[in-house]
Amino acid sequence: MTAIDIAAAAQLACLLEASAPKPGNVSPGRHFADTRYEHFLASAAAIGQPLAQAGTQPLGATILHAAKATSAWTRSNTNLGIVLLLAPIARAAFQGGDLRSSLRTVLEATTVGDTRAVYDAIRLASPGGLGDANDQDVADEPTVTLLEAMRLAAAYDGIAREYATGFATTFDIGAPALHAARAARLSWDDAVVETFLTILAAAPDTHIARRGGADLAGDITQRAGEVLRAGGIRSEEGRKALVYFDHSLRDPRNIGNPGTTADLTAAAIFVALLEGLWT
Repeated sequence: MTAIDIAAAAQLACLLEASAPKPGNVSPGRHFADTRYEHFLASAAAIGQPLAQAGTQPLGATILHAAKATSAWTRSNTNLGIVLLLAPIARAAFQGGDLRSSLRTVLEATTVGDTRAVYDAIRLASPGGLGDANDQDVADEPTVTLLEAMRLAAAYDGIAREYATGFATTFDIGAPALHAARAARLSWDDAVVETFLTILAAAPDTHIARRGGADLAGDITQRAGEVLRAGGIRSEEGRKALVYFDHSLRDPRNIGNPGTTADLTAAAIFVALLEGLWT
């Protein structure tokens, strides 16, 4: 694939993820007090050029470039997690061959310089509920590679866990769910929502856990499974359960927002697009 193709796939993945009515998230006509659907559209557009250069610059530089490009269009943290996931996938796509094998190579080759750039990107985005780490905190000067830093955070951060596991959720749960949904002729909106629910039902959302506690995150994961068992997007009963689930996740502080699951969904869409799902 060309640089333009890879960047277009990344932007399309962001647009499809943001546009689907995922429970507890921003989508058309459903905004947060400080973040609107349009901010996600602008963010998707902003990362095109940085990801088009993913094959010619260090991974950390790509992530920082994308964070700076996004900050020029929105003051909200709309896509830090997505960029952290999409950038190494994009770099792997430039290398060719088996995408997941190439991704592992990309992750193993990360440097302390990549970590430093990513820390700068995190500070720029100022994600809510990040908290402090006992080792390699983003406020400090890093001394380990980006992969090593992510391994240290994997126990409490779903994005970091992807790095530590070779993107297990993306490749083993998310992308297969999306392929299956599209093979069943679900629309893209419905397929993305089903993929989101499948990822959320598989493990608690760490964004919720950091902000609302492990019990809340676990309860929401259990309820996502119940929606799927009711038929999810594929049945009238499931759709009713989905509407109720969405309403239950919305509060003025967005504590029930499964933001990490949304990021993982975007990564799954990107992988599926790179695998040719769009055509």
